Amino acid sequence: MFHKAIIFSLGIFALTGCDAQKKAKPDTKNTQTSTNTKTVDQKNGIIYLNEGENKFLRESDMNVTFKGISEDSRCPEGVNCIWAGVAVAQVEVMGTSTRPMVLYLATMNHPGKNYHQSADFNGRTITLEEVTPYPKAEGGTSALAGKYKIGISIKNMETPSNPTTK
Repeated sequence: MFHKAIIFSLGIFALTGCDAQKKAKPDTKNTQTSTNTKTVDQKNGIIYLNEGENKFLRESDMNVTFKGISEDSRCPEGVNCIWAGVAVAQVEVMGTSTRPMVLYLATMNHPGKNYHQSADFNGRTITLEEVTPYPKAEGGTSALAGKYKIGISIKNMETPSNPTTK
C-alpha cells in the first residue's frame, strides 16, 4: 500500500510539472519576422532590404530575402586601391508557384570572375543597384557584418525563356 501511495504522488508531481512547463514556455507564434506584405520600402523603383530581411512583393508575386553578403572586396573609403572591388549579395527569390532559388548578385558585371549584376527569375530581371554601407579603412568589412542594406530593382523581361527557371 505504501508503494502505491509513492507511485501515486510521483504521478501527481509529474503532471503538475508538465502543466508548469506549458505556462512558462514562451509564445513562439509571435516571433518577429521581417515579412512585409502591404508596403515596400521603394525609392525610384528600387526595393531596399536589410540583411536577413524578407519581403513579399505583391506586384511581382515573389518573395525576396536578403540572405547576406558573401564577398565584399570593395576598396575602403580613404584608401588608394588598384581595383575598385566588388560586393556580392545572396538574394533568395521564390515565386508563388516556384521553389526558392539563391541569386548571387554583384555590384558590377565581370563575366570572367562570374560576377553578374542582374539575374533572370520567373520572367523578371532582378538587378542589384546598391550595397551600403561602404567599408571603412579602420574597420574593414568585418565591422559591417549584419549591417548591410541592398537596393534591388525588378523589371519584366521582354521575352521570358521559361517562367519557372532561371
